[in-house]
Amino acid sequence: MSSIKLFAGNSNRPFAESTASFLKTQLGQMNISRFADGEVQVEIRDNVRGAHVFLIQSACKPVNENYMELFIILDALKRASAGEITLVMPYYGYARQDRKSSPRAPISAKCMADLCSTAGANRLLVTDLHSPQIQGFFNIPVDNLFAGPTLAQAWLSNYPDREVVCVSPDAGGMERVRSFAKRVKNSTIAMIDKRRTEKNKAKAIHLVGDVKGKTAVLVDDMIDTAGTLCEAAGKLLEFGAKEVFAVASHPVLSATAAERIEEGHLKEVYVTDTIPLSEKAAQCKKIKVISLAPLMGEAISRIFDKKSVSSLFN
Repeated sequence: MSSIKLFAGNSNRPFAESTASFLKTQLGQMNISRFADGEVQVEIRDNVRGAHVFLIQSACKPVNENYMELFIILDALKRASAGEITLVMPYYGYARQDRKSSPRAPISAKCMADLCSTAGANRLLVTDLHSPQIQGFFNIPVDNLFAGPTLAQAWLSNYPDREVVCVSPDAGGMERVRSFAKRVKNSTIAMIDKRRTEKNKAKAIHLVGDVKGKTAVLVDDMIDTAGTLCEAAGKLLEFGAKEVFAVASHPVLSATAAERIEEGHLKEVYVTDTIPLSEKAAQCKKIKVISLAPLMGEAISRIFDKKSVSSLFN
């Protein structure tokens, strides 16, 4: 794999290094610095002329800073005559704004898609987009990998004999829950009906399905403030669940999310390394991190060799 040109921004270096290790290669040499006023300065130190380049960058906190760094790196690679640039985004930021939820509101997920393409990306490799239709916002090929199989395998390795009900925290996540439940034997599904009162705040109202006497596993694509997740866990216990776990692809974990998880009703929370944990989150004993670097590395290898990646969706 020495002919793969793999570069990484500063948003999630541990993930990039793990992916490079899986591919038995090294990250490319690149200097990223700042001018005195904060402007991003990039210099590609390796020759990339005509090469297929893979750039790893998550759009995690600080989101705007990491996006701007991404655009400047893409432009530098394009102007260095890279033959093809595959943008590897373990976490695609601004994905929640994927439609006009109110008059005169932006569709920011589409805006970021246009900016990535204009800056120089020829292909996108991403994990668990907030909604599948975001793939249509891009005019370049998109491979949207799923963390569910990896998370299901990790959870089952620790709890193989539970009678499980997989629960969606809202109606929009039912497809994700069905997919996860297929990989957990003896599993049924349920859904919590919630009402969003304001941004980052929602209230659980009703439960659709039966959780009594079962182990409940909440399945979501991301955990932001963890308010909805922790409230849902409490409701499930009220409805008779024996214990409540959670699995999610992206540990955004804003504000006091780690404290809420530590003090709440959740027994354990399984997340991936698409976003690096904050210091507080890393100290939370309930949060278990499962690496997606092997999955992403295998996808990079197959794209480079012009092989199918469809089997990795399962």
